[in-house]
Amino acid sequence: MVRCPFCSADDDRVVDSRLAEDGVAIRRRRECANCSERYTTFERIEEIAVYVVKRSGEREPFMREKVLSGVRSAAKNRPVNDLMLEGLVMGVEESMRLLNRDVTSEEIGMATLEALRDVDEVAYVRFASVYKGFEGTEDFAREIGMLVKTTAPKHRG
Repeated sequence: MVRCPFCSADDDRVVDSRLAEDGVAIRRRRECANCSERYTTFERIEEIAVYVVKRSGEREPFMREKVLSGVRSAAKNRPVNDLMLEGLVMGVEESMRLLNRDVTSEEIGMATLEALRDVDEVAYVRFASVYKGFEGTEDFAREIGMLVKTTAPKHRG
């Protein structure tokens, strides 16, 4: 039983149930048998935690905030809103979860790079420069060259 948020009684009845969050959750309207107040609860499947194996061999839970911080820095002063970046990070996390195993920090970095490529090319190059440890202008030139090759439209002759 769920405790009523109004009177803390643990006796209620479900008045209405429906799918929510694109079928990921069930929204239930409940009525307290004690005070008759109505409130909403959500039921979700508990997500399987994603673990990251770092270069040092250390294993830690996936931290969405770390990835979000990195993409925010890369997208600073770019026409990219926070909602887009949060969606990007959720997509990266979900793709890692679908691997159904521990993932490496390199896999997360590459998945983030791929996702950023479609969002903003400048943010992509900025992220790549930190992630890949660029040391000089030739590293930027090489990455931009690869970016142009993969995104340039094909010319018909």
